[in-house]
Amino acid sequence: MTDILMPALSPTMEEGVLAKWHVKAGDVVKAGDVIAEIETDKATMEVEAVDEGEITEILVAEGSEGVKVNTPIARLKDEGGAAAPASKAAEAPKAAEAPKAEAPKAEAPKAAAAPAAPKAADGGRLFASPLARRLAAQAGVDLSSIKGTGPHGRIVKRDVESAGKGGAKPAPAAAAAGIPSRPVQSLAQMGIPDGTYDLIPLDGMRKAIARRMVESVQQIPHFPLFIDVELDALLAARAKVNALLEKDGVKVSVNDFVIKAAAMALKAVPEANASYTPEGIAIHHNADVAMAVAIDGGLITPIIRKAETKSLSQIATESKDLAKRARDRKLKPEEFQGGTFSVSNLGMFGIKSFSSIINEPQGAIMSVGAGEQRPVVKNGQLTIATVMTVTMTCDHRVVDGATGARFLQAFKPLIEDPVTMLA
Repeated sequence: MTDILMPALSPTMEEGVLAKWHVKAGDVVKAGDVIAEIETDKATMEVEAVDEGEITEILVAEGSEGVKVNTPIARLKDEGGAAAPASKAAEAPKAAEAPKAEAPKAEAPKAAAAPAAPKAADGGRLFASPLARRLAAQAGVDLSSIKGTGPHGRIVKRDVESAGKGGAKPAPAAAAAGIPSRPVQSLAQMGIPDGTYDLIPLDGMRKAIARRMVESVQQIPHFPLFIDVELDALLAARAKVNALLEKDGVKVSVNDFVIKAAAMALKAVPEANASYTPEGIAIHHNADVAMAVAIDGGLITPIIRKAETKSLSQIATESKDLAKRARDRKLKPEEFQGGTFSVSNLGMFGIKSFSSIINEPQGAIMSVGAGEQRPVVKNGQLTIATVMTVTMTCDHRVVDGATGARFLQAFKPLIEDPVTMLA
C-alpha cells in the first residue's frame, strides 16, 4: 500500500481544500488519470495519478478544508498487491520543503536584525520562518519558548499556533518591534450589534489577500507617481488593428496596449523592472507583466511572460485565456506566481484614478483609470482630448522618484503614438 499525500502545489502552500474526488474506493487508476481537484488560495488544480493501481480507501472527504500538505488523503494498491512506488503527489511536498530547509542561511544584514533577533533557550541562534516570526509577534508569543518541528528544528507556523493555544510565554516587547498590533475586538464591542449584518466566512484566498496586503503596506516604503496620457491616437489605431484581426477572432483591448507599452518601457528603463532582496536589487531580464483579474472572492494576477517580445494579438489572445481560466480557478501556479511588474485597470468601472498596493516582490505596480474626454491646452488653444490617468506605485527601496519618472516618460509616448509599438 502507498499513501497518496496532499500535494504542495506551490512553494508557499501549507494547506488547501480537497474540493472534489474523481475516484472512489475500488476504482482502478492508471498514470495520467485525474483523481482529485485541490483548491489553493489562488486556484483549483487537478491532481493526476502517477502510479497504476487500485484506490483502496479515501481518507479525506470531498469538501474538506484546511487539509495540511503531506497529509494522507487516499491509499493506493498496485495490481500485484505490492507497495506502489512513491507517487509524485507524495514527492511534491518534499520538493516544496527542500528550499525551506535552506532558509535559515539567508539572513538579513546583522545591523538591521540584531536588535530584535530572538535567541533560543540555550543562547544559540533561533531558526524560525518569517511567517512564524510574524504570527508570534502578533500573538505576543515568545519564540524562544517554542520547540520547532520544521526542517532542522526550525519553528514554523503550526508551532506558533500550537504554542498560542497552550499558553506560551509572552514575547518581549523588543521581539515585536516594528510590527504594530492592536487588540482584536468584535463588531459588537465597536458598536455594531449582532443580528444587524450577514457574516461571510473568510476563505483561503481572502485570508491570503488580507495577509499579503497588510505585509505590503507595513513593510514596503511606497509612493505614487501620477501622469495623464492622451488616448485618441491609440483608440484610432485599436480600431484599425481589430478590423485586421477580425477574421482571426482576436480583439485587442486598451489594456492589451497598456501591457505592451509597460513591457517596452520596462526594457527601456530596466531599473524599474526590479525587485528588492536582502542580498541586493534584482534587475529582471524580461518584462513579466502581471495583470489584475477580479474573481469571486478576491483578486488574482496571471502573468504575461516576456511581454516585451509579444505582439498585440499574442498579448490579447493570452490575456483573454488567462483571465477566463483565472475566473474558473484553473490557473497553474507558475501562471500567477512571480512576475516583475503589475498592471491593475479599473477604467471599465469608470474609476478616474487610484493607487494600488504593491504586489511583492515586484518593485512597482501601475494603476490605470478610465479614458474620458477632458479639456486640454495645445499650442495655446483649448481643445478636447480623451485622457487617461495612470498611477505608478513604487517600492522606494528599489525604484526611486527619478527612476519611476523616467519609466513614465518612456511609457507615455508609446501610448500616445502607438505606431511605435507596432514597428
